Amino acid sequence: MTKPTREQIDAEFAARRAKAREEVNKLDRNTIHSEPERGAFFNTVYDRANDDAAQIPWADLAPKPQLAAWLKANPGNGQTALDIACGLGDNAEEIAAARYDTTAFDLSQTAIDWAKQRFPSSKVKYLAASLFEPPMEWRGGFELVNECYTLQALPPQMLDKSTRAIANLVKPGGTLLVYSRMRHNIETPDGPPWPLHENDLMKFADLGFSLVADERFEVVRGERKVHHQFAHWHKSP
Repeated sequence: MTKPTREQIDAEFAARRAKAREEVNKLDRNTIHSEPERGAFFNTVYDRANDDAAQIPWADLAPKPQLAAWLKANPGNGQTALDIACGLGDNAEEIAAARYDTTAFDLSQTAIDWAKQRFPSSKVKYLAASLFEPPMEWRGGFELVNECYTLQALPPQMLDKSTRAIANLVKPGGTLLVYSRMRHNIETPDGPPWPLHENDLMKFADLGFSLVADERFEVVRGERKVHHQFAHWHKSP
């Protein structure tokens, strides 16, 4: 039997992912957009994936390029770092590779077990936890906090609570990185996801953060170009 080519493998994976995205989107839109329902949704997606990464539409199986570039320019020297809602672990591994003492968490225990399986020799401390009920020692405990796609995955009525919960994890004088879809229309979108307006991210300014850098770019999703932002925030000492 002829061994499939890399192109054939990638094409088959892409086809399964496209089908899974349709199913996940249907499941997503049928949930009540409250905190318990959002948690149940993510747990369901990971649990029913059955170790097939194609079933997790948001899992790139690679770190975000903007994060990787930032880490290359800002390597750690044992500083503490936290990766929020780490999923299958790619961003967390990139942070650890940049010499940060890295902790990563996700609401889903399945996601955490999967990340550990993918990176069995990892230096990352992976654990299941809630953004809204983190361990007490995490409060103001990290010199670098990375947030990717979490804010946009929660309903707009939770934005203030979510922003504050993230801000509370950053050590005074520390760094917060935020990667998110963006929208130009001020009106609340019909999510999920709920791309963020510029005013949404400026909520961090009200919580003692100053904006250091703000990169805007587009990510191609099939025939669509999706507006994104990668922001670097500094928390006042």
